[in-house]
Amino acid sequence: MEGHPVAGRTRTVAAACAAVVATASVACSLPRDPEGTLERVTDGTIRVGVSASDPWVVLGSGGPGGIEVELVERFATDLGAEVEWVEGSVDELAAALHVRELDLVVAGLASTSPISSEAALTHPYVTTQVVVAAPPGVALDDVAGVEVGVEDGSEAAGILAKTDAVPVRVDDVATFDGPVAVDSYLVDDLRLRDTGLRLAEVDHVMAVPHGENAWLVRLERFLLDDAGFVDRVIEDNDGG
Repeated sequence: MEGHPVAGRTRTVAAACAAVVATASVACSLPRDPEGTLERVTDGTIRVGVSASDPWVVLGSGGPGGIEVELVERFATDLGAEVEWVEGSVDELAAALHVRELDLVVAGLASTSPISSEAALTHPYVTTQVVVAAPPGVALDDVAGVEVGVEDGSEAAGILAKTDAVPVRVDDVATFDGPVAVDSYLVDDLRLRDTGLRLAEVDHVMAVPHGENAWLVRLERFLLDDAGFVDRVIEDNDGG
């Protein structure tokens, strides 16, 4: 579809990450991994936990897909590594990450995710907005008492549940005849109008084991340096 499908998405330039990398370069040494994760996975295998969170992680019979899966595959290519995918709930993956059974977890995680008690989170690599969109001609200035469609099990559903709206959980918001709560970059694809009602901003992150600092910095540097690729992957998955 023509238009600007990623309107409302903002790039989070990980200044702190860049500072860490710059400092490490000046010191002629990188942060260290007590368990040697970066050295082990380079030209080796990255064990990646995935949990369904469309469009970030999409699970199917043909293997995982989605925005973050594509990013991990690109990252693995940079390291000359293969990826071993492990599916599970976020809680299961967090526990496996904590005991070093996994090297990385991607699951559409937000920076506020409880997984932070079990893992180290990257700096946000992209920020999205959850908004209320409506069919053309439908005026809306408040969601209090209004039936609002939302995809069942989605991040937007959890956010909408904290408002005064009346959530209507559906399998596909495109089938709902009324206002819906969605990520802002999906509005154009759904042929809806952004009402201007912002429900939340979500900072998206990935998770690695605590203490593996060289591994964390290398991942953050990839996400920072490959910002253009991150944008293209998100645009390619719009409406997915």
